[in-house]
Amino acid sequence: MSTSGHTGPRARTPTLRDVARIAGVSVPTASKALNGRADVHPDTRRRVQDAAEQISFTPNTLAQAILAGQTGTVGLLTNDLDGRFSLPILMGAEDAFGAGKMSVLLCDAREDAIREQYHLRALLSRRVDGLIVVGSRTDPRTSLGRELPVPVVYAYAPSADDADCSIIVDNVSAGRLAVEHLLGLGRARVAHITGDVGYSAARDRATGAEAALAAAGLELVGPVRYGSWSEAWGRAATHAALDQNPDLDALVCGSDQIARGALDTLRDRGVRVPEDVAVIGFDNWDVLTSAARPPLTSVDMNFELLGRVAAQRLVDAIGGNPAHGVEAVPVRVMVRGSTVAGA
Repeated sequence: MSTSGHTGPRARTPTLRDVARIAGVSVPTASKALNGRADVHPDTRRRVQDAAEQISFTPNTLAQAILAGQTGTVGLLTNDLDGRFSLPILMGAEDAFGAGKMSVLLCDAREDAIREQYHLRALLSRRVDGLIVVGSRTDPRTSLGRELPVPVVYAYAPSADDADCSIIVDNVSAGRLAVEHLLGLGRARVAHITGDVGYSAARDRATGAEAALAAAGLELVGPVRYGSWSEAWGRAATHAALDQNPDLDALVCGSDQIARGALDTLRDRGVRVPEDVAVIGFDNWDVLTSAARPPLTSVDMNFELLGRVAAQRLVDAIGGNPAHGVEAVPVRVMVRGSTVAGA
């Protein structure tokens, strides 16, 4: 005789699919609504939440539903040795995955194809549910292939295969926004100092800067000065720019490191920033922007947002709803004292 006191069949645990059916939406949409994703209409979100409440579908059940049949781990394979890009992207990804729902295994391939393949095999042997691959530069990279047993999302450096899902920063837009910020302050004689011409980020930012000037009926003062991503180059190139065009009133610097070097030269030559020359950088790297004199205005490439979007696309793909092609995240100008006095 049973002593459990349970006389009927065991109630089935409600699933995400049940919530979606009751709310009249797809399973991925129900997942997005319950995870607080921004790209869900408020009415849809309320309908899904009501459906979940109706059948007592809890957040813990949500985690189980997303991870049903999975290990709850994803791999983040980076080629960014110093963590300049991968660490903010990792932080964003972990935020999107949610505490306790997924674990992230981080491997650094150090821009070595053999090491990358070794780490890839190791991650697959750990039965990760998916991979985020982070590049060290924005140029397209070779795809890991279409035959992998798990979904892959490429972040920062897009895959050369359009069938893959790639999340990138919009460097052309970044260059345009930098110049539009300067033009909005009344600057009109803008010079551009940037990094290695072999990097698409340098070329794309220059393209955006020139387009913004052209739209205003202006052009750069002097040529785009390509060089290295260093403070030393920023110092040397700023000397050259001032020697050629002493009346320039703004400098667009292709990175915060270059901008820091530019600020050194301007100070050495007695040029006031921002009164005489406004200076803007890229990347919004706090260790450089906050310690600069004056604090450096910079275009924030939104690396944490990039990581969150990459993680969301990976969860969607794990759930059977993969995305394809290249998606760019928006960038923004963080205004400080190098362009606006007292900011």
